[in-house]
Amino acid sequence: MKVAIGCDHRGFSLKEELKTYISKLGFEVKDFGSFSEDACDYPDSASEVSIKVSQGHFERGILVCASGCGMNIVANKFPNVRAVIANDVNTATLSRAHNDSNMITIGSKFVSVDVAKNIVELWLTSDYEGGRHDNRLNKLKQIENINFA
Repeated sequence: MKVAIGCDHRGFSLKEELKTYISKLGFEVKDFGSFSEDACDYPDSASEVSIKVSQGHFERGILVCASGCGMNIVANKFPNVRAVIANDVNTATLSRAHNDSNMITIGSKFVSVDVAKNIVELWLTSDYEGGRHDNRLNKLKQIENINFA
């Protein structure tokens, strides 16, 4: 699986830790910035990652900022993206099982490195349950078709 990752200046340190960890888990990971703790605007790297996931070049995307909120807002502006703020393991796991999430955003201000690693590992290895959730995802696709037509 190919994973795109990005951050703003507030997420840089955690992103670097996660990038290494994802590689150790055996996943291919590509960094779309930011590449330092210098102040930057979160929509820039969030858009880069979201475009790649939206167009199917990467199966999953991970974005890190201080809260996870700004990155999440950007990600969900793109078709075919189902992003959630995953600042805990339960949200991350259920978002895969019930929503087939393909992007998560993490708040470096609220999540330790160890917890973030656990969130990412469980999210990357969790499957979508399908079944009763398929109808809901089909409704999301209908909404996308209206909004992105």
